[in-house]
Amino acid sequence: MTARHQPRSTRAFLADTTALILFFTTTGIINERFIAGMSWPEVAQARLLGAALMLPVARPYGIWRDWLMQRAGPGRISRLFWDSLALVSFQVPIYATIIWISGASGAGFWRGVLGAAVMMLALGRPYGAFLNWIRGLFGLPPGGEKPMSLNS
Repeated sequence: MTARHQPRSTRAFLADTTALILFFTTTGIINERFIAGMSWPEVAQARLLGAALMLPVARPYGIWRDWLMQRAGPGRISRLFWDSLALVSFQVPIYATIIWISGASGAGFWRGVLGAAVMMLALGRPYGAFLNWIRGLFGLPPGGEKPMSLNS
């Protein structure tokens, strides 16, 4: 069965999960190693845990983002604001849990959380565009423009 012939809900899950894992494995490594100061074994543990947690949260995040992006106007600033708000509000609490479980503590933990918050503010729109691109590869509409739901 090709991507375009799978049920839409399956394609939405696969698209959102693929986008989240590819994009945030890369940015997570940069933040954990070079901002939070975690060791390479701690980074590896965080990325493995992160990947495992991305499986159940990628699609709910995609739905959350789509819901928030419906409030965005057509302008770049509006889309930037809503994409960034979606990412920070959903992902920073999850990320804080991941690095805490993986060994970050004290000042390193807070640097990691603040670094992630800053990165997610900056990466909100680039990730949104990446997510929309991946969705397009799966034959799905971009989020926030034509609502997608778990039942579609």
